[in-house]
Amino acid sequence: MKSHLMMGRQAAMASSCFSMVSLYGSYLQRCMSRAGLSSQTMDIDDETTLHFWGPNYSSSSSSSSSSSKKPKKPAVILIHGFGPDALWQWRKQAVFLAHDFEVYIPNLVFFGNSTTKSGKRSEVFQAESVGKLVEKLGIKRYSVVGTSYGGFVAYRMGLMWPERVEKVVIASSGVNMSPTDNPDLLNRAQLHKIEDLMLPASPSHLRTLLSLAVFRPLHYIPDFFLNDVLHKLYSGNRKEKMELLKGLTLGRDDTENLSPLQQEVLIVWGEHDQIFQLEKAIKLREFLGEKARLQVISNTAHVPQIEDPTHFNNIIELFLHGNGCF
Repeated sequence: MKSHLMMGRQAAMASSCFSMVSLYGSYLQRCMSRAGLSSQTMDIDDETTLHFWGPNYSSSSSSSSSSSKKPKKPAVILIHGFGPDALWQWRKQAVFLAHDFEVYIPNLVFFGNSTTKSGKRSEVFQAESVGKLVEKLGIKRYSVVGTSYGGFVAYRMGLMWPERVEKVVIASSGVNMSPTDNPDLLNRAQLHKIEDLMLPASPSHLRTLLSLAVFRPLHYIPDFFLNDVLHKLYSGNRKEKMELLKGLTLGRDDTENLSPLQQEVLIVWGEHDQIFQLEKAIKLREFLGEKARLQVISNTAHVPQIEDPTHFNNIIELFLHGNGCF
C-alpha cells in the first residue's frame, strides 16, 4: 500500500515538473535564433524597458551604435495581441519574413519581460513605447503589422508617425470597435467580464477563448495541459493587463471619429472570427479610406496567422513588397 502511495506521489511530482509549454517555448526560441534573431532588452527611457526579438547586430543598447549599422533590408515590426507573448504569436511570420526584411518583434509593456514604472495604460502609450524603441535602434522607416490588440497599437503608430511608418497591416483587430462590442462579445462567450475571456484564469475560460479564436473545433484538451498554459502564459502581470484592457481609448466613442491613415493599409481577417466579426472588417475598410484594402482568409477565425500561415504570409509579403495582386 505504501509503495503505491509513493509511486503516486512520484508521478504527481514528475507531472508538475514536466511542462509541454516550457518545452515548446524553448523550441520557439531556437526557431528565432535560426532565423537570425536574438532576444534583446532595451531601456527606452527612465521608466520603461522593452524586450524584443531582432537582428543580432542590433544588440547594442546605444542609439549611436545601432544607427551605425543600418539595416540592408526594409524593416518590419510585428506587434502581438493579448495572450501569450510575441514569440508565441509571430513565430511563422518571423521565420518567413526574415529572408527579405529586418524583422523586429517587441513584447508590449507588461507582456514577456517588458515593463514600466509609468502609470499610463492606453494603446497610445504602447505605440509611443514601440516608437521609442524603433528610434533608439536607429530605424528611420519601417512598416508595422499588428494583430488584435497589436492592431490598435499599429494603427496608432501609423497615425502618429506618417513620415516614418511606410505601410500598416491590421489583422483581426477591431480598431473601429464601439461601446457595444464588448457586451456583444461577452454574450457570445456567455461570460460576465471581459477579463474572464481575454485573461482566462481557469481551464473553462481558456476553452471558451479558444472556441471563439480558432475556426476548427479542438479535440478534448485535458485540464492539466490548460493549467500549464495558464500558469506559464497568462499568469504574469494580471493586474496590469486588466488595467490595459480598461485603458483602451479606442472603442469608447462612436467609430465615426476614426481617422483615416495616410499610408497604404492592408486589413487581414479570418472569415469566421468570433472576437471581431467579419462585418467589423468591412466597416473598418470603409472608415480607413481609399488606401485601405481587405483580404479575408477562409477557414480561419481570430488567428489566421497561426491557422493558415502560408496564406497569411504570402499576403503580407506581397503587400509589403508593393504588389497589389493577391
